[in-house]
Amino acid sequence: MSSSRTIQVNGLEMFLLEQGEGPLVLLCHGWPELSYSWRHQIPALAAAGFHVVAPDMRGFGRTSAPAEIEAYTILHNVGDMVALVAALGEKQAVIVGHDWGAPVAWHAALMRPDVFTKVAGLSVPPFTRGRTRPLETLRANGVTNFYWQYFQPPGIAEAEFERDVAATMRTLLAGGGNPDPAAHQFVEAGKGFLGDGHGNRPLPNWLNEADLAYFASIYAKSGFRGGLNWYRNIDRNWELTAAFQDAKIRQPSLFLAGSRDGVVTGLIGARQIAELDKVLPNLKAKIILDGAGHWVQQERPEEVNAALIDFLGK
Repeated sequence: MSSSRTIQVNGLEMFLLEQGEGPLVLLCHGWPELSYSWRHQIPALAAAGFHVVAPDMRGFGRTSAPAEIEAYTILHNVGDMVALVAALGEKQAVIVGHDWGAPVAWHAALMRPDVFTKVAGLSVPPFTRGRTRPLETLRANGVTNFYWQYFQPPGIAEAEFERDVAATMRTLLAGGGNPDPAAHQFVEAGKGFLGDGHGNRPLPNWLNEADLAYFASIYAKSGFRGGLNWYRNIDRNWELTAAFQDAKIRQPSLFLAGSRDGVVTGLIGARQIAELDKVLPNLKAKIILDGAGHWVQQERPEEVNAALIDFLGK
């Protein structure tokens, strides 16, 4: 069984789930998720001989949520993971990230190859840094209703999501019953991010009512501001990572995603998936799970676990 505790990390009180003994593996969740999103991976990787640690990331769940927007840059998030390795009494770890956790994992591997010996990213490929700030690039291309843009003004998305947290989590995780994985990427005027999502949608087979209730109970306490602040640093992250323009991640790497994931098929990811080997010269496997959506480690745990264990064991 995994256990939980809260430890001091980089000026935060960080909540984490952990299990097992052996080499350290960090699992970084994305938005709008929690350490609980790795509930299927933690015992499997522990059984394979690893010390598995999944934190609630900065601003999420039971981990501290600093008030300032600028406290959620990629440098803060990588710093948290470097500090977490040290707080756990280790010098090195393998880092795995899904959704927003993937850029944290990729940048951690890029910035601290001495600490992170291998890296796996789920759903979000490593970004090739563009010539202009991402939000500027969207505007220059005539895009005004991408969800990144909707998330920028503080308080707007928070109010929408916090109106009925249980219905919000059902719509976000269960896709609002919409078969299009990219349904939420563009926000229709007056409809908000959730669109016509109803709180009584049937759940997919990979998510049960108890799982949903857990997510909702934690978010009802924490609110959504911490996680949304990650999006409010997209342009700032671009500025802060100028020194890493065209840098490569040379450690052994793994990329895994679902074929129906809107990130992979949509505006952000398709080109980057095609150019993975430019950024990841030591890519051990690129796995696209046919028919899987965005919440891939929850939707297809057996295949994700097998891929991670194979990668970790090599």
